[in-house]
Amino acid sequence: MRPFDSFAMIDWSGGNDTGPRPRRDAIWMGTVLGGVEGQPRYLRNRRLAEVALAHLIETESAARRRLLIGFDFPFGYPAGFARALTGRADPFAVWDWLEERIIDGPGSNNRFEVAGAINRLLGGGAGPFWGNARPNHDVAGLPRNKRGYRTPFPERRQCERRARGSFTCWQLAGAGAVGSQALTGLPVLARLRRRFPEEIAVWPFEPLAAPVAFVEIWPGLIERAVKRAEARGGLRDAHQVRLMARALARLPAADLGEMLAVDTGEEGWIMGLGHEDRLTQAAGERLQPPPLRDDCFALPAGVDWTPVDAALARLRDSLHPVVGQETVPLTQAQGRVLAAPVSAQRSNPPQANSAVDGYGFAHAALGPGDQVLPLVPGRAAAGAPYDGAVPAGHAVRVLTGAALPEGVDTVILEEDVTLGAGEIAFRPGIKPGANTRAAGEDVTAGQSVLDAGRRVTAADLALLAAVGVDSLAVHDPLRIAVISTGDELVDPGDTAGPGQIFDANRPMLLGLVRDFGFQALDLGRVVDDREALRAALDRGAEAAHLVLTSGGASAGDEDHVSALLNEAGAMAEWRVAVKPGRPLALGLWQGTPVIGLPGNPVAAMVCTLVFARPAMGLLAGAGWHVPQGFDVPANFAKSKKPGRREYLRARMRDGRAEVFKSEGSGRISGLSWAEGLVELPDGAAEIAPGDPVRYIPFSAFHHP
Repeated sequence: MRPFDSFAMIDWSGGNDTGPRPRRDAIWMGTVLGGVEGQPRYLRNRRLAEVALAHLIETESAARRRLLIGFDFPFGYPAGFARALTGRADPFAVWDWLEERIIDGPGSNNRFEVAGAINRLLGGGAGPFWGNARPNHDVAGLPRNKRGYRTPFPERRQCERRARGSFTCWQLAGAGAVGSQALTGLPVLARLRRRFPEEIAVWPFEPLAAPVAFVEIWPGLIERAVKRAEARGGLRDAHQVRLMARALARLPAADLGEMLAVDTGEEGWIMGLGHEDRLTQAAGERLQPPPLRDDCFALPAGVDWTPVDAALARLRDSLHPVVGQETVPLTQAQGRVLAAPVSAQRSNPPQANSAVDGYGFAHAALGPGDQVLPLVPGRAAAGAPYDGAVPAGHAVRVLTGAALPEGVDTVILEEDVTLGAGEIAFRPGIKPGANTRAAGEDVTAGQSVLDAGRRVTAADLALLAAVGVDSLAVHDPLRIAVISTGDELVDPGDTAGPGQIFDANRPMLLGLVRDFGFQALDLGRVVDDREALRAALDRGAEAAHLVLTSGGASAGDEDHVSALLNEAGAMAEWRVAVKPGRPLALGLWQGTPVIGLPGNPVAAMVCTLVFARPAMGLLAGAGWHVPQGFDVPANFAKSKKPGRREYLRARMRDGRAEVFKSEGSGRISGLSWAEGLVELPDGAAEIAPGDPVRYIPFSAFHHP
């Protein structure tokens, strides 16, 4: 069987038109077309649904993509019904029989009357159908409930006996009933099958050799995934079609083939029955990347002091995104990281248009000297194009943004013309194409406009809306848990006893995470107790994609971060040749990366900016971010020893970089005083006022 390229899921309804506002218990369609997940589409009645299905079949066929469409109502009835009704044990004979008799409009249909007629014909007026939902109107032969009901056929199909929570196809009314959906849905499928005889094959009654497959599949098979999505808000029906289309699109070809390998008769089958776990897993809300390796932070044997550039290169080569992916509407995409490149769906501008208010004409029709052109009736305005073509030698009134009518390629400013009775006059010299914008002069349809890894900005939203993009594949927001460790710490506002200090690191690190554009989770302050820290790391590994700790990252008796990571077998202690800083503990806790920062606030901030920030970008799917620095004159003097790269708290004043009065890493006030860092090289350096130094503003570490 040739693989499918596109998938759609239809949640059907047997009721009347449900109105213009999206609502539950209506018709919904979810799609994944050519690998792109679309937003669920609300279809208020069956006529619109039939038009939408026909359009979907036509467009996917034109794109040469193989399409599978799932429907959530029975394709067949229990054995014996087809022959009793039509004289043939053929499910399509039932489809055609119903299509001839069901009268269906947006406001009403005769499904109950047709069911009553079948009952009178086959069951003496007591079955097989039941469930008349028409208030104050009895239908001859159709019981309102099962009192006195009897059916000459099995109550359920074989597949329905196996499907948990299934309803019999004979029930026409009540929550969960599928009988009305089949009576109104099968005629639609019959018409589509007749309209596209070469394109459609119906599973499991026909070999799936055609470009389009109709299959029966029920969203109840992925109930766990639907309930998880529903708990976060939104309409259940929309979640059902979105998640089932996603599940079908994500299934490996072998799994999909196995689910379709069913040999059944006239009753049909529910695709995926017996494979609920695989479907539910494929419907998961996130496309998850593989986990990091346990040895991802390991340094080569024999490495002692690690230069800054080597440490950064090691991080860059060892990490990859750890966040999942989802598709969101454009209006919800600001601040999210793109998981795939975005291409323009239409050109901008879509048509050649006028850049000014004036008059348009064909430049080639102008003669020498002063011009006098007759005006055609009407005008062209933005959103109200001129209806017709402008004859050569004539002009038409055009307003800014109006699409240029046929026969117009040049516009002259209204200030440059003399307006007479039905004509305009102007001096010679206007150039061809003046005051116009060419179609696609900004962006052409199909052109790539944004790269994967970009964080979507407000300006991006304007661009994407202009080129017809309404949804985006984005990474989940990176969640970063922050933990402070140490018996000496107390929270601001508490009483500090002898030998205790207020926890400065946790509020600083939480603020930095938010400044970077990521989600910050505060896991609090943990005393120097291994089991308490173990519990905090457990919470962080469950709730976050990355855990930041401060303190306890070295090799002392109370350095429990290092000890626990070593115990877990996924620990690397990096002694980085950097000032302030040096000890960094990196490892995995239950598969979640942990970065153990120094306890000193100045060192913790510098190491976060220099090492943790670019690592966060990679984990978030935004790529490796190198902060933009600038070579500026120094407003200080310094003699630097070789061996370590140094970062000085600095700020720009009068075009020069000045540094904080003290390099002491305990002087936290220097962090607030500074507006950036001066980066000094690894080797020795003698710096005098006026010498060039590298200045990196704090803003350069934030998201691009």
